Amino acid sequence: MAETLLSHNKPTTTSSVENASFAGGLAVDGDATTRWASAEGVDPQWIAVDLGGPATVSRVRLVWEAAHAADYQIQTSADGQSWQEAKAVTASDGGTDEISGLAASARYVRVLGTKRATVYGYSLFELEVYGSRTGGGDIEPPSTPAGLRTTSSTSDSISLAWDPARDNVGVTGYEILRNGNVIGTAAGATFTDTGLASATAFTYTVRARDAAGNLSAQSAEVRASTQAGGGPGGIVLVVAGDIAKRELPSEHSKTAKLVEGINPQYVLTVGDNQYDNGTIEEFRTYFDKTWGKFKSIIKPTPGNHEWYDKLNGYKAYFGPAATPQGKPYYSFDVGDFHFVALDSDPITDGIKDEQLAWLKQDLAANKKACVGGYWHHPRFNSGEYGDNKSIAPFWDEFVKARADVVFGGHDHHYERLKPLNSQGKVDEANGVRSAIVGIGGDSLYNQIKPREGVEKSFSKHGVMKLVLSGKTYSWEIIGTDGKLLDKAGPYTCR
Repeated sequence: MAETLLSHNKPTTTSSVENASFAGGLAVDGDATTRWASAEGVDPQWIAVDLGGPATVSRVRLVWEAAHAADYQIQTSADGQSWQEAKAVTASDGGTDEISGLAASARYVRVLGTKRATVYGYSLFELEVYGSRTGGGDIEPPSTPAGLRTTSSTSDSISLAWDPARDNVGVTGYEILRNGNVIGTAAGATFTDTGLASATAFTYTVRARDAAGNLSAQSAEVRASTQAGGGPGGIVLVVAGDIAKRELPSEHSKTAKLVEGINPQYVLTVGDNQYDNGTIEEFRTYFDKTWGKFKSIIKPTPGNHEWYDKLNGYKAYFGPAATPQGKPYYSFDVGDFHFVALDSDPITDGIKDEQLAWLKQDLAANKKACVGGYWHHPRFNSGEYGDNKSIAPFWDEFVKARADVVFGGHDHHYERLKPLNSQGKVDEANGVRSAIVGIGGDSLYNQIKPREGVEKSFSKHGVMKLVLSGKTYSWEIIGTDGKLLDKAGPYTCR
């Protein structure tokens, strides 16, 4: 009998949970952005899944969070009480583990962590058990849905259809997966996915379920794109910062997938591209394996974590793009826009004369109608670090130049602010609009106390899709599940 996924949305039990946000069921929900996490600092810990009936287990797939097991066992049981070892794993390096060739008869499967790889606990994005049903009752899964296709799309939705699956008893519904994650169900053979980012590509599959809970294999993939919003064309850029933590897979793997779907002309990074020290070894081991595919179009700026290595790793990795005009600050034109990329770390340490003098000259020489800036430390900020007075010399020059928009990072959240003047007061006529986009992959900060001028703020991973259309600009914030989290503009340049 063909191998099928037996564990999806089945009941789980756990030895512990870190808190209610990391329950066991989140490891079997088909969503690679949710996870089970155990209590920290305690061995052993376990998570078990009830397959709902007797089965022959052929394979177990585990997708670990950074808090993974160094040593663990795959165990099986007929009653959930007495356990037998099916496979012992030692010296695991985390990531994705495929445990195949099991051929174990069981109703229950347990992952027993016996040695932690970190000081934290154990955490799984996904626990998938594959095999075939045995015993009485309906054990035959539906056929795999065929003919998955796109029937229509708008700027924020994609409609799908497929040929109905067959089953020996009857199909009760379908599960729809976007980019590998379950995002909805349907009773019939159609589905409309809504709330999506415009002009972005997504990959879909479908699987069928019957009344006994048997689940078919996934259909063949179909790639579909939303239409462009707000009229035709425009120059598309991506903006994000605080990106690559030292983990794979990780949230920066997911945000890189977003960039791939957006297919921008340029990527602007607002510092802290690579943690913890921005060494060349860290860049090559982590950033390069995810965001590295966009290296040729990245217009980077450094953050404080790159400065821990005195910009050595940053310059070695990005090469000429790190200092295109001889310094780690520079400017360039895109369409009707003049962008200024600054290095904010020295100014936070009181070193400002040379860069500030260059900035004044650069803004004075600009001939473009629209002016944008980006750097790591935001001037005005509702997050953990708050307003940063040391950045005032930068900000004040942009105010004097009647610049249009500035992007920053450093605090790991998203924040959209109205135009603010040099005193941080709302000034629609003379102030500069800004956004904090520190959501590119590193751990998020939740301490947000909105200051004056905040229009929207949240702590969710994603990227900004920035669209330049002549002398106007707009942006969308896209979450790692592909959903639209915020939409701003269009704004007209001064």
